[in-house]
Amino acid sequence: MTIAGHDPTGGAGIQADIEAMISMGCHACAVITAATIQDTAQVIGYSPLNPDLVIQQSRAVLEDMPVHAIKIGMLPTREIVEAVHSILIDYPRIPVILDPVMASGGGNALIDDEVTDALLNLLLPQTTIVTPNSPEARRLAQDSDTLDACAMSILDHGCEYVLITGTHENTQQVHNTLYGNNRKLETYDWDRLDGSYHGSGCTLSSAIAALMAQGQEPMTATLEAQRFTWESLKHGYQLGMGQRLPNRLFWCSGEEDGENED
Repeated sequence: MTIAGHDPTGGAGIQADIEAMISMGCHACAVITAATIQDTAQVIGYSPLNPDLVIQQSRAVLEDMPVHAIKIGMLPTREIVEAVHSILIDYPRIPVILDPVMASGGGNALIDDEVTDALLNLLLPQTTIVTPNSPEARRLAQDSDTLDACAMSILDHGCEYVLITGTHENTQQVHNTLYGNNRKLETYDWDRLDGSYHGSGCTLSSAIAALMAQGQEPMTATLEAQRFTWESLKHGYQLGMGQRLPNRLFWCSGEEDGENED
């Protein structure tokens, strides 16, 4: 099950989650937290749903169907964070993968400090894996001076694993690092692709959730999800005037070179 906002471009948000989960062999149940106004370059605006509707959507699914993992994306208000928290505490055995959506691909802030505090204190203790990019990790751990220290600070809030992605860092390759058990567990090196992409974080976190829903252990799911995400970006395409869109269905498109004709 994914709990996230709706992106009308289809590049990120709920649609990205659904495509990634289907690609990993899962049925995706979608709980909407916000309707957004955005294109491939920026978020222009958004309207949060009533927190009660988020609760009602979630419980309708959880009380009817077997849910084996929950992915969480955009939570625009503290009240919605509290609503999601109320769901998670009733289902403590379901793995939770949190993508802390804090800014748009264009850099516009999507949540304030009050929501950030709620993420840290209400959701992280219920989270199996949190997947911040490096700017998000620094915002979640503002008193830390290195990414390693950020990860340790985030782990101290109660989550089991932290996967910090390095696409925003000035490095020749992209270095993603997994932390758990109060230490660095693994660093994954990926060739850096040209351009920037709309929905890469959604793709990664949803793929991890889908793989864990099928019984994979966190470290295995994390590696396989990164591989899938990198291939989705490699096969991505330019449809709008902003960021490129991942092709999460590359595996059934018959494309080998990542190009797409509209």
